[in-house]
Amino acid sequence: LRDLVARGKAGTLANGDLRGGTFTLSNVGMIGGTYLSPVVVSSEVCIGAIGRVQRLPRFEGDSDRVVARHILVTSWAADHRVVDGATMARFATLYKSLLEQPELMMARMK
Repeated sequence: LRDLVARGKAGTLANGDLRGGTFTLSNVGMIGGTYLSPVVVSSEVCIGAIGRVQRLPRFEGDSDRVVARHILVTSWAADHRVVDGATMARFATLYKSLLEQPELMMARMK
């Protein structure tokens, strides 16, 4: 895994390195799903389940004012023998920020 990470960062991964994935994204939102509890299979390290976007009421800031917001629920599961919970929490926070501010994702692309 360390070798794959190093080659990924260096941009030297071969097509064969991308077979037998270690990370799955399941888009249950495409079929109307909103929530899912993903389960990691033995050949993978992490799975994410993306639900459909919903328009839901939310409090605005610290006020009592309720406004409509578009909410996308994404659930994550990981093999804790490989990835600890704090790393997954940081990843989930980064994922959220990139969805909310796509210009940040564009800035990170090479």
